[in-house]
Parts: sequence; structure tokens; C-alpha cells
Amino acid sequence: MKIAILGTRGVPNNHGGFEQFAEYLSKYLVDKGHETYVYNSHDHPYQNSEWNGVKILHKYDPEFKIGTAGQFIYDFNCVKDARNRNFDIILQLGYTSSSIWGWYLPKKSVIITNMDGLEWRRSKYSPKVRRFLKYAEKLAINTSDYLVSDSVGIQEYIHEKYQKKSKYIAYGANLFQNPNSIILKEYSVEECCYNMLIARLEPENSIEVILDGVNDSNSKYPFLVVGKHNTVYGEYLKDKYKSDERIKFLGGIYNIDALNNLRYYSNIYFHGHTVGGTNPSLLEAMASNSLICANNNIFNKAILKSEALYFNNSNDVKVILENTNKSDYQDILEINCNKIINEFDWDIINKHYLDYMEDCFKKGK
Repeated sequence: MKIAILGTRGVPNNHGGFEQFAEYLSKYLVDKGHETYVYNSHDHPYQNSEWNGVKILHKYDPEFKIGTAGQFIYDFNCVKDARNRNFDIILQLGYTSSSIWGWYLPKKSVIITNMDGLEWRRSKYSPKVRRFLKYAEKLAINTSDYLVSDSVGIQEYIHEKYQKKSKYIAYGANLFQNPNSIILKEYSVEECCYNMLIARLEPENSIEVILDGVNDSNSKYPFLVVGKHNTVYGEYLKDKYKSDERIKFLGGIYNIDALNNLRYYSNIYFHGHTVGGTNPSLLEAMASNSLICANNNIFNKAILKSEALYFNNSNDVKVILENTNKSDYQDILEINCNKIINEFDWDIINKHYLDYMEDCFKKGK
């Protein structure tokens, strides 16, 4: 098949979850003999026209000039180019800025859209933007031939809201197998003697709930907050907890080896995400042998099931911090690692995508 992947800033990954996924999937598709294209922003650090056999199509992306509005123009430029390529399959990752161009997608290509999370629920957006995102979601549903949900919760929502079927295919991860505690010196922590979270510092990720629990607890362990904090909300959090010396805002860390080791040697890893599907960082924490304490919601429970601790409020966080030692939970750590190997390994996820693409291509429009 001749396959295109739209909706990312490009490969190799230099940004986030969808870019990481596009990197793994595109290379897998090439290795399986399919002619595969990925659209990249014109200013992506990787400027060659091919990467590991994947054909790269650079298109103008004015986001660097005009901000978020530039994403809509970039998506239009990608869709416009795709009309002249005779793709068998176009896989769209997300819909936020692309679905308004759904009517312009090539009629002969089979359009498969990964519906991402429930973007309109994100509290960081204004009511006006949230109304647009609901509209964009509906457009994506109506202009796609087939849909993918990366969590059972999203799949159920799409079926209940739109009476549409979608294929459940989770995000992926690779088991972390080479821990090295030397990295801990850089962050002034010791093995299993610190707790942490990794997230965008946004309200829907329960950052304040978690840190209120830390602040109220009598835990003596440092608490590492990994995520970009030079934002309005980040500044608010830093000011609120400035008197608590245990809480350390480290900023964004983009070295995957450093992140994996921090997760691996932590006592408790907090995952506060409340919006979206299968969050990449959750699977990466599972793959890094983390003892996970997650926000109690359908998205997290669908993946973790009984192999995690859960919190609903800051008092839950406080109690868990004061009474939990990772060494007491080796059984659930092993089960989570086995989930990665048997359910979420990238080769398994990529095969699910390829099988679904082949099935959709046979069925046609």
C-alpha cells in the first residue's frame, strides 16, 4: 500500500506522543514493504527527504510566526499536497486543527483518523475554544472512513455520542531494561527515596491536587515535578509551594534515558491525567517498573486495572505518601511489565495498525 501519515510535526520525533508514534509506525510499515510518507513541518530539525526508508514531505508551517493558528495552515498545506499523491491510506493523527479541511481530503484515499483524547474537556481552553473543539471532533467523525480510539473509554464515548464504531488500538511502549542509578546524582536523589510526577503542568493533570497532598503529608522524601513550568499556571504552582523544600520543579526533561531511570528508581510515580485516552507517559511508567498512583478515572483504570494505587483527592495522596513503600508491591510491578511485553509492545501495536489498515483498504470507502 501507499500510506501517508498526517497530523504531526514530523519524524524523527522532536516533540511529543504522536510524533513518537509516527516514528515507530512509519519505520515498521516500511520494513513490511509499504511505501510510507510522513508530513513534516518545513522547519523540522530533520531536513532530509528520507528517514530509514520513510519518505519525508516538508510543508510550510507558520506556527513559529503566528502561533496556534499556524497549525491550521500547516494541516491545509499537507492535505492539499496529499490530493496529488494517490495515497491508498491516509492516517490522520488527531483532529484539532485538521478536521476543518476534511471536506478537502482526496476522495479516492481511505481516511483513517486516530481520535486522540477528549480535547474539548481540557480546562486550559476557553469556552469558545472548547466549543470549536467539539465541532472539530464532529467534523472528524463525519469526514473519516474509519476511526481509531486509543482507549476503551474513547471508544465507548464515540459509540454513545455518534453511534459510530471505532477500532481500539492503544499507544505503545518498550520495556526499559538497562537502569543506571548514576543518573540520580544529577538530581540529588537516592534509589526509592523520592516520589515524582511527569506531566504538562495543566489543571486537568491533577498537579495541584497531588502537590496539595505532598504539602499536607509528613513524608520526608523529595517530590520531583518534571514538566515545563515557565507558564502562567507553572508560575502559580511554584509560588504556592515555594515554602515546601521537598517539592522540586525540575522543568522539562527530554532525555528519555534520564526519564526512564527517574521513573525506575522512584518510590511512587503519580499520574494525574484526567482527560484523553491511553497516555504515553502512563505506559512508559509501567515499562519503567514504576509503582503508579493514578487519578481514579476510566482511562487510567482501563490500562492499570488493579495493578496501581488510585487517588480521588489530595487527602488520598497524603495517605498514600505516608504509608507506601515500593518494595511491598513487587507483584503488581511484574504484572505491569508483562502487560507491556504482551499487550503494549510497539511491535504489537504497529501490527494492529497494519492489520487494520489492510482490512480498511480491502473494504474501501
